[in-house]
Order: sequence, then C-alpha cells, then structure tokens
Amino acid sequence: MAVHAHPDDESSKGAATMAKYVSEGVDVLVVTCTGGERGSILNPKLQGDKYIEEHIHEVRKKEMDEAREILGIKQEWLGFVDSGLPEGDPLPPLPEGCFALEDVDKAAGELVKQIRSFRPQVITTYDENGGYPHPDHIMTYKISVVAFEAADDTEKYPETEYGPAYRPQKLYYNQGFNRPRTEALHKALLDRGLESPYGDWLKRWDEAGMGRDRTLTTHVPCAEFFEIRDKALIAHATQIDPDGGWFRVPMDIQKEVWPTEEYELAQSRVATSLPEDDLFAGIRDNA
Repeated sequence: MAVHAHPDDESSKGAATMAKYVSEGVDVLVVTCTGGERGSILNPKLQGDKYIEEHIHEVRKKEMDEAREILGIKQEWLGFVDSGLPEGDPLPPLPEGCFALEDVDKAAGELVKQIRSFRPQVITTYDENGGYPHPDHIMTYKISVVAFEAADDTEKYPETEYGPAYRPQKLYYNQGFNRPRTEALHKALLDRGLESPYGDWLKRWDEAGMGRDRTLTTHVPCAEFFEIRDKALIAHATQIDPDGGWFRVPMDIQKEVWPTEEYELAQSRVATSLPEDDLFAGIRDNA
C-alpha cells in the first residue's frame, strides 16, 4: 500500500517500484488522501484553459484513472479536501475544512479502514518533512504512522466500525529525491557535456542545509520500469509538462547511473538486515 497526498504523487514517488511488484504478481494499492482540488495547473500548455480551471477535481480524477491503468495498480480515495500550498510571508491560514486541519486520529481512522480491508504487508508514505513541506504531505505522514501503529488496536478503532484488526509488517518513507541520486545524475550529465537540471536543486539544498540527513536503507532495482513511471506521470497532464525538467535526463543515463528507487525503513515487525534491495525483505523469508 502506497499512501499519497494528491493524484500525481503516486507517479512521481515510487512508481517504478510499484510497476515492478505488479509485474511479479504483487497486489499494489495506492491510497490518495485528497482530490488535488486546490492544485495549480503546472503544465504551461494547459494554463488558461477555462474548462480545466473550473473542473480541476474532475480532470485530476480522470488523470488518476489513466495513471492507475498504466501502472496496473488498484487505487482508493480517502475523500479529504486538498489544503493547497500556502505562500507568502507571513503564510496565510489554511482553508477551513481542508485535509491538513483534520483531527489526526480521526483522519487516520479512514486509512485504518483501508489497511484492514486491503491487508498490506508493506506500507510506503512520506517522512516527517512530507518529502517537501506541503501541509497535505505532512498530514499524510501523520495519519500513515498512526494507522500503521494502530491498525490492530480494536479499542482505538473498533472492528464494528473499521473492520477486522490487522497488523502490517513494514513501514517505509519514500526517499526518491535523495541527494546521492541527484549528485550522481548531475555529475554524469556534466561529465558527458550535457546540461543538468539539478544544479539549482543542489544549490538550494546547500543553502537550506537539506539532503544529507536521511538514511537510505532500501534500494529497489527497477530501471526496466522507468518508462512506465514516466508514462504514468505524463498522464497527470495538468501537473506535468512532458517537455519540462522531469524528463531532461536521458533514459539510458538514468538506467546506467541510478537504476533504483530509494526508501527509508521506518518501522519493521520482521527481522531484516540493512541495506535491503526489496521492500519485502524479511517478509518473504517468513512467509
């Protein structure tokens, strides 16, 4: 089970990993917390389209449908309302009724229902920083941790309302946008005399002191599924410009230099040894 904040997050974070496991016969479910209703239209080719602006929720749902089919996954909505990304100094208050202002335990209960129904062995989500500090990503982290820890707690979440208790075995944080990967691709492009889209990223990370404090415990080999990942991402047309920075690194360089997707093992209820190359390490051995 991969828990994400908005439609499109599933295709930019761990999509090749999911496609790999689907190809092996693993059941994969994406749980999307919000509909992305307050997301901006980031693809310049679609900006100014009145229909999209007025029907963004419906459009993003259709984009999610297409990405789901490309990845071969199952997908469920939690039904919370996008909080938007507040901007300004000082930041404006979050809109009333949005996901980030929900009671954490109550919102986690909706995820507990999904966990108890789907019964995943492995759950992936964001770290405490949300991957980046979007309020919905941070809230996704919060409810994911609560739900992972309490999915078998029938006093907190009674079976009559939330379904039969279940205990997932491993919880991971997505760390696909990690510094070692970014530095390796940046260097590979420059060494080949090519332009790198990562120079500004690394400069901002240096200025903010970011990117060196995470532990990459798990490297999943999935290079043969990078094309599927990109196709799913492009399906989110309002969010992704197919001619934009996401796709400026030639595929052969990506596969050669960094053929994996990375995760940080946050909690494990099975014995495993680090580093791993499989989210099911320790689970397969005990099956």
